[in-house]
Amino acid sequence: MNQRFALPLFACTLLMSSSSWADFVKDSSASLNLRNFYFDNDTRNATGRTAEWGQGAIINYRSGFTDGTVGVGVDALGMLGLRLDGGKGKHTGSTMIPDESDGSARHEWSRAGATAKLRVSKTVLRYGDTLQPILPILKTNDGRVLPQTYSGGMITSEEFDNLTLVAGQLEHMVGRGSTNKSGFAVGGPSGRLMPQSNKFRFAGAEWKATPNLLLQYYYANMEDYYGQHFAGFLHTLPLGSDRSLTTDLRYFHTESDGANASAQGRAQGYRVGGYTHGSSGEIDNNTWSAAFTYKQDGHSLMLGHQRVSGNSNFVQPNQGGTGEGAGGTSNYILTDSLVTNFTRAGEQSTFAKYDYNFKSVGLPGLSAGVAYIVGSHIKNTRGEAQDEWERDITMDYLVQTGTLKGLKFSWRNGSLRGNATSDQDQNRLIIGYSIPLL
Repeated sequence: MNQRFALPLFACTLLMSSSSWADFVKDSSASLNLRNFYFDNDTRNATGRTAEWGQGAIINYRSGFTDGTVGVGVDALGMLGLRLDGGKGKHTGSTMIPDESDGSARHEWSRAGATAKLRVSKTVLRYGDTLQPILPILKTNDGRVLPQTYSGGMITSEEFDNLTLVAGQLEHMVGRGSTNKSGFAVGGPSGRLMPQSNKFRFAGAEWKATPNLLLQYYYANMEDYYGQHFAGFLHTLPLGSDRSLTTDLRYFHTESDGANASAQGRAQGYRVGGYTHGSSGEIDNNTWSAAFTYKQDGHSLMLGHQRVSGNSNFVQPNQGGTGEGAGGTSNYILTDSLVTNFTRAGEQSTFAKYDYNFKSVGLPGLSAGVAYIVGSHIKNTRGEAQDEWERDITMDYLVQTGTLKGLKFSWRNGSLRGNATSDQDQNRLIIGYSIPLL
């Protein structure tokens, strides 16, 4: 375990020695999560193909809190990845299995860590290196054998009815295909090693204004790169038995901060990739999206539109250029898809998604979906207009009964075409199973 977190964990132990262990033990849980993952990404009009197969095992322990005014607890993660097939020369470009020194796929990789937690009333402070936030300004990626994890501190408060307050500072992360800690960065110019920031600060509020209306506001600051405001509106209108219409509105305003805000800092490498106004490398972006989802019985149909302003790409944390094997990100946007995310400068995207739950026809556990996104008006580094489209198919089946109850099978298929990037066809086959240990 990282020595940096030994002190807070030792302090927890001392506090627990004088407290009741009743709830700490009673509310504890532990599970072994197994994930078998085959990943194939075929870049059709360029050299290179990634095709790999891996097995992941994650032990996830979460304690309860000790009794008393101040409750103390600890969470821990132990993760192991095994290479089942390194791709026979098709490991290049992998974001799933770490590299050996010669660039080949490693046979195994592992990491472990813990997070101390403190509870006072309905407020919880967490400090450690197993944080996995899912927030509008930072979304943990869990799209390969092992998930991303973050190091730092977070506080979540629910002291007031229907209001959740969140704040924190994160300093490092470990990518989904890595064992190395990385600082924060944005998606930079191709082939350039990005300077790392070790301060990602954030705060936000989510207010359940009515049972059917959620209002959100968040602010995040990646030191020397950007500051980002987010506002969200999520409303569900009941339309009778098993029918509803959900409105999802999202807006991001992002501007340069610190080194990225000065020509001197950008000359030192604090730049964003892609098109920027005047080729400055400065972050300056507004992105908004609107989606409407109609649900009836097992059917779900989403239609939406998104626009990215033209001075720079939309940004959120993207450590792929840090040289630490930390590639692979998720963004809290409606066009974050299987292959790409439709967030280039000037991009205008229209999208549709249809999902069906086969429970309605007597097949519980089976669901499928198809999505189609078209992006246009993309500015490349020369300011020329480009376009792209993506079609995704998903299918999941969760075994409902019998010896294999809880076993989940998933298939993901995506095709990307256009002149903004290389054409790609991607397939993912995933088998997951969770075994309770406590």
